[in-house]
Amino acid sequence: MSEESSDFAKYGSYEITDSLNLTFPGTEIKIRKVGNNVFSYARNDSEDNFVEKLIPTKSEKLKIEITPIRPLNFPARRTNYVYLELETPIFLHEGSSAAVFVRCPIEIGVYYIHETHENSLDCFTCDSFNARFCLYGSPESGTLCKYYKSEIVESYEDSVPYVNGVLQISLNNHLQKGVSIGKIVFPISDNSIYYKGSRAIIDSITAELKKKLTIEIIDIQPKSIETNWKKSPTYEKIETAKRMDMGVD
Repeated sequence: MSEESSDFAKYGSYEITDSLNLTFPGTEIKIRKVGNNVFSYARNDSEDNFVEKLIPTKSEKLKIEITPIRPLNFPARRTNYVYLELETPIFLHEGSSAAVFVRCPIEIGVYYIHETHENSLDCFTCDSFNARFCLYGSPESGTLCKYYKSEIVESYEDSVPYVNGVLQISLNNHLQKGVSIGKIVFPISDNSIYYKGSRAIIDSITAELKKKLTIEIIDIQPKSIETNWKKSPTYEKIETAKRMDMGVD
């Protein structure tokens, strides 16, 4: 699915005066003007999921932005942690370090742009088959994570459009022995996502393997990257307001 040959929509801002159709892998979005300063937003996918919303506006135009977002909403919003299982483990001898690029899952967010506000309107995934959870640790006290089988790639240019982004991991082994690293678990809520065209990159993380008292640990910290790609807004999951939520009798 190369960016050059793709007929799918690109990430970015769209201004609608009458109608707009956007196609992504397995998903189609249709926006129509249905009245004075009122637009209809409809999304359907290959699994027969359908979302429809009416959007009143203060002008004759509707502006939206479509961006890659953190993979925290599908199959449900349950955790901020991502578990990347590396297809090929990395071996570090004692005192050594390495930096690798890996693929990390993303989802896609749709925002309604109103004046200077970016309102979370909708979100979806183009990879529902791989949207799954796993438990890191024991059943009693483990951490629920978004699971992803990750490949090591050569550069930031090697993401699969609409499905994943590329993340750089800097590994440092401070232990007095060699170790094999086959998984990385971290809270992705601390990492920003950036986009250009149909590709996405994610803030880096550093992983320090060290000994704390008698326990060997891996300390993971986010690290902002410098890029001219556009930064995605933070997506806030919006629940449908019910009568009791609005205080209506």
